[in-house]
Amino acid sequence: MYGTLLYEQRDAVTYITLNRPERYNAFNEQMSAELLAALKEARKDKNSRVVVIRGAGKAFCSGQDLKDIVGVERSLGESVEKRYNPLVTALHELEKPVIASVNGVAAGAGAGLALACDYIIAARSASFVIAFVNVGLSLDTATSFHLVRSIGLKRAFALAALGDRLPAETAYEWGLVNQLVEDEKLEEATHEVALRFAAQAPRALSLIKKLLLRSFERSYEEALKYELYYQEIAGRTQDYKEGVQAFVEKRKPNFRGQ
Repeated sequence: MYGTLLYEQRDAVTYITLNRPERYNAFNEQMSAELLAALKEARKDKNSRVVVIRGAGKAFCSGQDLKDIVGVERSLGESVEKRYNPLVTALHELEKPVIASVNGVAAGAGAGLALACDYIIAARSASFVIAFVNVGLSLDTATSFHLVRSIGLKRAFALAALGDRLPAETAYEWGLVNQLVEDEKLEEATHEVALRFAAQAPRALSLIKKLLLRSFERSYEEALKYELYYQEIAGRTQDYKEGVQAFVEKRKPNFRGQ
């Protein structure tokens, strides 16, 4: 079905694997289009509660495949508008947790892709490079939005303006990465945390994601208003009733997304 991706589901977890290992999973037009299609497929799948994005081989994603565009005259603004903006928008609008499982390098648009996910787990040998400046470019793939919110303005500027490699250990210390694991444990640890998300109430997670993604642009009064509105929605679900009953009975809740 996909030529540049692997798409599979296991235990209510959808795995989307970028599969151009010979190019360090760099983006070409086909891969960006297929990743967008895969995210739409996962969004519609009622059996999928969590999405994991990862890379085959030695890298997560090395960004745009520059060899694919050498000598090609094109509008970079149009490319961002038609390829990368829809991807990060789809990640924001996906009403399920999205985990970036980062092995090796995440560079340029690949770093932007990881940052646009809700949770980042990284192998100890992984690294992040905001590499746009190294080829004379500004930022895209929502990097300007997520980077500052993750690590603050000064650190974000230094990374973006110098294009240096950020080791996963430092990224973890700075709060860019949620979880750091040994390389050989990345797959197992990713599935474990995915199952934890999958066991939560899907509607509640969706509402939490919406609230947090908009938190920087809302006033205090607006935040209170939306918390009230979304809590009313959550309180009308069967999962809320199940959660309360499970608490009273001192057992784990069985959330069904109802």
